[in-house]
Amino acid sequence: MLYLAGTLAHHLQTRHAEWRGVAVYRRRAYGVALHFSLPGLMSLLSLVNPASMTMWRVSFAVVAAGGAIVLLLVRGSLPGAVGRAAYLAAVALYALIAVIAVVPSLVTDVGLSARALQAEAVLLTVLVFFGVNVAWLLLFEETPAASARTAHR
Repeated sequence: MLYLAGTLAHHLQTRHAEWRGVAVYRRRAYGVALHFSLPGLMSLLSLVNPASMTMWRVSFAVVAAGGAIVLLLVRGSLPGAVGRAAYLAAVALYALIAVIAVVPSLVTDVGLSARALQAEAVLLTVLVFFGVNVAWLLLFEETPAASARTAHR
């Protein structure tokens, strides 16, 4: 994961001049940053008092709801069907994480034997997986400047 983050950071640095003037690329980069920072933020906030169920529920509910809203606000054209699917899945996962945090009994109500916190951990893991995939797509997507250079050759 650290290798991917380092590779993404390097690639974004090398494309900074190309991406700086294109709003959709800046929004996409921000969306990828959210895929990694919000799960970390939820986890760290819940560790403030690990014995407090209220602490994890509130931190997960507020951050996940905020994540779903912000991803909807920064959306733009996405790279292909996989990018769109990962984006929509991330929004849905953030919403589901928020709902489970507010109504933890939902996990057992649907017949799962896991505790709500375990279900949240699995959902966060899947969310980070989608983030890695979106980041990967961004690493190799052609920018308008690169497309123009290729066309002039």
